[in-house]
Amino acid sequence: MTVEDQYRYMISGYLGIREMDSYDLKVYILKEMEEYFHDFMEQNPSQDFLFQEEWDRIEKEVPLRRKLQDALLVLHHIEAPMELILLVKKRIKELKEEENER
Repeated sequence: MTVEDQYRYMISGYLGIREMDSYDLKVYILKEMEEYFHDFMEQNPSQDFLFQEEWDRIEKEVPLRRKLQDALLVLHHIEAPMELILLVKKRIKELKEEENER
């Protein structure tokens, strides 16, 4: 996995958590994710990565289920609360069931 791919899954995961309205403390988790992402970017710089363009593309094109799956990767790195991880997994399962019903 390239550094740019890691940037993408972090952006995607962040956007996924942003959609988790059922978690009251998401503001704190988003802040932790931002800090983790900034630290990662400082340690692993990329000259070729167009941050804002990728952010916009991911926000528009990547389905919520994928964003939440990516969020699980980031949540693992920041040692997020199990409560949030379980909520994300539950939401992924719900989205998968909705897709199967179509």
